[in-house]
Amino acid sequence: MYKKSFCFLFLLLPIFLFAQKLKSHEYERTYMRIMFYNVENLFDIYDDSLKRDDEFTSTGKKYWTKRKYKKKLNNISKVIIAVGQWEAPEIVGLCEIENRIVLEGITKRTALKKIPYRIIHKESPDKRGIDVALLYRKDKFTVIDYEALRVVFPFDANRPTRDILYVKGYNTKKDTLHIFVNHWPSRWGGQTETDRKRVYVASVLRKKTDSLFNVDINPKIIIMGDLNDYPDNNSLIKTLEAKTNFDNINNKELYNLAYYMQNVKGEGSHKYEGKWGVLDQIIVSGILLDKNQKLRTSPDDAHVFNAPFLLERDENYTGYRTFRTYIGFRFHDGFSDHLPVYIDLKID
Repeated sequence: MYKKSFCFLFLLLPIFLFAQKLKSHEYERTYMRIMFYNVENLFDIYDDSLKRDDEFTSTGKKYWTKRKYKKKLNNISKVIIAVGQWEAPEIVGLCEIENRIVLEGITKRTALKKIPYRIIHKESPDKRGIDVALLYRKDKFTVIDYEALRVVFPFDANRPTRDILYVKGYNTKKDTLHIFVNHWPSRWGGQTETDRKRVYVASVLRKKTDSLFNVDINPKIIIMGDLNDYPDNNSLIKTLEAKTNFDNINNKELYNLAYYMQNVKGEGSHKYEGKWGVLDQIIVSGILLDKNQKLRTSPDDAHVFNAPFLLERDENYTGYRTFRTYIGFRFHDGFSDHLPVYIDLKID
């Protein structure tokens, strides 16, 4: 009973502070908070004949009703508010969302409706219909351009995957950011068997970042997403070439902050067979790790948001596990099977 009461108060506190912030504009932080969250199967309640979304309808295997859908929207908004703490995050990357309808549900039909979030989303060819998307505060970030990078496997063209969403924009200080939102192919079927798909997606992403490095002297790049690989897997180390050593930073390289979160800080965003790891990653270009820059971050500014209300006791292994929406086909009334990750960009 004590733990439940504590978790409830923990959840209410940021919402209360958030409401107070809406009434008073005295506080303005000196950093940008950028988060990513795999929200675990956020579908609307309607059957789309072009997608494999049948189980997420009122007559489907999961009995996905309007009540459950609304609860899910409110849960996601609570997480975004809690991650923001004093102020809503400037940028929110999301994956496992079905369409624009659910994104408008988050931004217009929850406690976030008073925040000027705008949506960037394009339908991808994923057969289940789950996509990636970006929410941004129009008072804090201005979008210049965006595109969906299509991924077509030359060895398996009949099984499309999610696009990579690329967004270019600038903050209130006119700092240009290049943001990529990802959801790489799952490990369903085995890591080894599916590895080449993630390696290929990494190659598509690397080609795009190389083009930015060639055109811009020091592009400020932020890559985030559920990569379904860990920071020391081949797709990240060999193909994307995301560095894990933070000594002697090179502005023309990519650096994986998720490696620091997992291997130095001992954090995890996802638990599999009793072991925590960071599948939800944030990778930045070297210029953002330069301590002399007016816009900058550091490995210590990257976090997994593991608030108590997002966890429950693990009945199969030790410690805690994520508090999910479903366990199998049973509605569990939780949040997601992943925890959010975020970074702070200091602004001078």
